[in-house]
Amino acid sequence: MIGGKGMSQETVLILDFGGQYNQLIARRVRECGVYCEVRRYTTPLAELKAMAPIGIIFTGGPGSVYDPAAPQADPEIFKLDVPILGICYGCQLLAHNLGGKVTAAQSDTAREYGKTETFFDTKCKLFQDLPERSVTWMSHGDYMERVPQGFTLAAHSAACPNVAICDEDRGFYGVQFHPEVAHTENGTAMIRNFLYEVCGAAGDWSMGDFKHSAIQAVREKIGQGKVLLALSGGVDSSVAAALMAEAVGSQLTCVFVDHGLMRLNEGDEVEAAFRQWDVNFIRVNAKALFLSKLAGVSEPEAKRKIIGEEFIRVFEAEAKKIGRIDYLVQGTIYPDVIESGLGDAAVIKSHHNVGGLPDYVDFKEIIEPLRLLFKDEVRQLGRELGLPEYLVTRQPFPGPGLAIRVIGDVTKEKLDVLRLADFIFRDEIAKAGLEKTMNQYFAVLTNTRSVGVMGDGRTYDYTVALRSVTTDDFMTADWTRIPYEVLDRVSVRIVNEVPHVNRIVYDITSKPPATVEWE
Repeated sequence: MIGGKGMSQETVLILDFGGQYNQLIARRVRECGVYCEVRRYTTPLAELKAMAPIGIIFTGGPGSVYDPAAPQADPEIFKLDVPILGICYGCQLLAHNLGGKVTAAQSDTAREYGKTETFFDTKCKLFQDLPERSVTWMSHGDYMERVPQGFTLAAHSAACPNVAICDEDRGFYGVQFHPEVAHTENGTAMIRNFLYEVCGAAGDWSMGDFKHSAIQAVREKIGQGKVLLALSGGVDSSVAAALMAEAVGSQLTCVFVDHGLMRLNEGDEVEAAFRQWDVNFIRVNAKALFLSKLAGVSEPEAKRKIIGEEFIRVFEAEAKKIGRIDYLVQGTIYPDVIESGLGDAAVIKSHHNVGGLPDYVDFKEIIEPLRLLFKDEVRQLGRELGLPEYLVTRQPFPGPGLAIRVIGDVTKEKLDVLRLADFIFRDEIAKAGLEKTMNQYFAVLTNTRSVGVMGDGRTYDYTVALRSVTTDDFMTADWTRIPYEVLDRVSVRIVNEVPHVNRIVYDITSKPPATVEWE
C-alpha cells in the first residue's frame, strides 16, 4: 500500500486470517480516527513487534482452529503486553491458544448464522455505554466448549452462552459475531470502545494525513520515472489520477481505453471532462479489438481475464509510442482485491485490474495507491484532493464494463440494446430525483428469451433485469426499494423504445448472498 501513517502516529495491527470481511475491520478502525495496517498471520513476529502496535485485532477466517492445517498465530504474540480483540475465528483462536477448548457445534444450540438477538454485560469495557440488548451478525459453526482460565462471559444469545469473552486484566477480548458489518447494531461503537477504552488511542489519523503520506510515498517510489495511468473516468481512477497528478505532475500520462463496453455516450463524456485537466490525456479507440477477443466467450471469469489482458497490452502499446514508461498506475480499491482473493480469502470473482492481470506485464511495477481504501474513503480522498463533487459522487462502473452486464456471449448488437435500456433506467431514476437514495443501479441484458405479445403479434425476445443497491462499503448491500410507479415507467419505456426486449424483471437480492454485479 502506498500511503499510510505519519512518523508519530499510533498504529493498530489487524492480523488477517482469511475472512471475507477482514478489510471492513480496517475501515471501521480508520472511521474511528485510528491508523491501522493489515498483515497476514504469517508475518514474522519481529516485524509485527517493530510496528509497536497499541492494539491487535484478529480477524475472522474460514478455518477451524482445532484443524492442524488451520492458520495459527505465533503464541508469543500473547506475551507482547498489547490488548487483543478476536473476531469470530479470531475469538476462537484466542480461546484455543490460551487454554480453552473449541469444537464443532453439535447442534443448532451452538451454531449461529445471520442476525441474532444478543445480550451484553455492559460492565465489560467493550460494551460499556451501549444497550444491554441488540442485534449482531453471526457466522460461526464452531463453538467455545470451554473458555480459558481468567476469562469471563460478556455476552450471550438464546442459542449460545459464550457470544463474547473477556480477560480485562490482560486486555484480551473475543466476540463470535462480526462487529465490522453494518448488520451488527452498535458494532462500530464496540470497535471504538476497544480502541479508546482498552487501547487508549488518541485518534490522530485522518484522510488528510493519508493524502499527504500517499503523495510523499509516490514521489519517493517514482523519483524521476514516467508514469502511465489507466483512466476509466470512474471515481476510483479519477481520484488516482488526481493523486498522481499532484504527486508527479508532468511525469504522468493518462490513457483512456475506449473498449466499446461503456454506457451510452460515456466515452465522449470522459474525454470532455479530462481534456480540461492539466494532464497528458490519450484516448485509444480499441472497440473492434475488444469485441474480437470476446467473440463467442460466455464464461464470466474468462471475460474478465480477456479484458484484463487486453487492457495491459493496449497500455504497453501506448507506452511504446510515448517512449520510456516505468510505472503503470491503476485505481484498484479494496473490494476489488478482496473479491479477487486476498491471502487465504476465497475468490468470488476476478476483477480485471487484480485477478485478471496477465502473468507478465511490461512495466517496472504496477502502483495502486488506493488499494486499501473502500469506496467511501476514495470519495473522501477525492474531496481532499479538490475534485468536483459530480466526479466524486459518480456511481461505480465495473472495469470490464458492459461485458459483464451482458449475460452470455458479447456482441455489438447486444451491447447496443443494453446501452439504451440502461440509459432509460438511469434517466428515469434521475427524473424521479432518486439518485442519492441508491449507490449503484444499472440494467443487465440476460441470456433469457421469452414469449411476448406486441400489437397482434407474437414476440420471442430478451429479458432485461434491473438492479439497484444501497450500501456504504460495497462489501454488503441491500436491494433498493424503488417506488412501483418509477419501475413501471422504466418498464414501459424500455419495452417501447428498445428493440428486441419484451420483458423486464427487478432483482431483489441483497449482498450476500448475491454480489452487486451479476457476473
